[in-house]
Amino acid sequence: MTSRDLAVIKLRTPGVLIAALSGAAMLLGACGSSAPAGASAEATQATCSQVSAVLSDGPDPQADPVGYAEAQILPLSQIRTADPQLRAAISGLAGAYRAYFASNGASHGAAAAVTAASKQVNAICPGATS
Repeated sequence: MTSRDLAVIKLRTPGVLIAALSGAAMLLGACGSSAPAGASAEATQATCSQVSAVLSDGPDPQADPVGYAEAQILPLSQIRTADPQLRAAISGLAGAYRAYFASNGASHGAAAAVTAASKQVNAICPGATS
């Protein structure tokens, strides 16, 4: 190797190093930006599991629909999530159960609200209200 070859290598080395570091930074940045999405999906799934657990507890909904509705209000209200759509769906379901319980199951509107709110929860957490 001549001294000229060494000079060219020395001039190119910082450029190669900068390019390599820039590429590595972009790759790390891309990985970092995907982590919250994965964490969010995992958090939503965990919340869906909580909703399913709450709704599987209490009286038999066919045998005692009013008692079932009453048993769901507080536990649903205590579930926390960062997902605004899921939070609204859970809150809507708790409110619908509250209205159904308050009417002692006699309000067709309250029953329809429970059905609609259940569909909203199921849209995010398939099968959670089944």
